[in-house]
Amino acid sequence: MLKENFIRYLEVERRYSPRTVRLYDEAVSAFYAFVEEEPAPEPLTTQNLRSFIAHGLDTGHSARTMNLMLSALSTWCGWLLRQGLLASNPVGKVPRPKQDRKLPQFYTEKAMENYFDESRSRVEAHPGDFRIFRNRMLMLVLYSTGMRRAELCGLKIADFDPQRQLFRVLGKGDKLREIPVPALICQEILLYLEKLEETYPDNPQGKFFLTDKGAPLYLAFVDNVVRRELSGLEGFTGRKSPHVLRHSLATHLLNRGADLTSIKEILGHSSLAATQVYTHNSFEQLKKIYVTAHPRAKNGGNYGN
Repeated sequence: MLKENFIRYLEVERRYSPRTVRLYDEAVSAFYAFVEEEPAPEPLTTQNLRSFIAHGLDTGHSARTMNLMLSALSTWCGWLLRQGLLASNPVGKVPRPKQDRKLPQFYTEKAMENYFDESRSRVEAHPGDFRIFRNRMLMLVLYSTGMRRAELCGLKIADFDPQRQLFRVLGKGDKLREIPVPALICQEILLYLEKLEETYPDNPQGKFFLTDKGAPLYLAFVDNVVRRELSGLEGFTGRKSPHVLRHSLATHLLNRGADLTSIKEILGHSSLAATQVYTHNSFEQLKKIYVTAHPRAKNGGNYGN
């Protein structure tokens, strides 16, 4: 019964996504299966937690996976603390497994420019095919705003303010943020909304995007559109996903001089630390340009020798 109440807390009070709730549920279950106990405060000792993490690493789980499990167990312990069932959180005394930090993948500005040029040509060649226009607009909104998939799926027509030229987005933790939109993109959005109303006059929920059948978007649909739109195009040989578009916007803004705090607000990050990872991408790009352009970089610096 304890774990069921914890899951209800995650769903109702914390308003975590179904996927996050499932991951937390699996982490708690995995720990108690390891100690061969029912979910209760007593087995939550530092030694048991250390052994659980060591076992997970020994059996092939990555450091990232075990760190996620520790985070879930820490939330579980925190909840037990608030219930008065635990004296302290033992997870704080468990060393976190070291994991390699992967830099966010991103597309180049040139690749994105080529995509939007190509997609504009397709729209102009097939003016009566709303799906082509919708797919381009979906890509444009994802890239120009850095929205998450779930935020895009929940987007409504009323969330776009053409007067102030911005989107109002309800992000993680029900936090509302405003994302500015360039004037030229606003014009394209207004044209899209006209065509949306013509194509799908019956849109009772006022959704900004609809599927081919006129239903609200779902996550897999967004993934499929992004994958199809970028497949076969130069500059998109790696992963093709909405999240990489989000990474791309952040990296391009930083490269063009935007400050980290502004990028944090646009992306809806809860802390600046989550945004700082993009500085590594920018540094790697700067280093590459520097080494290529430096007058002493060629021939090991042995000019004329």
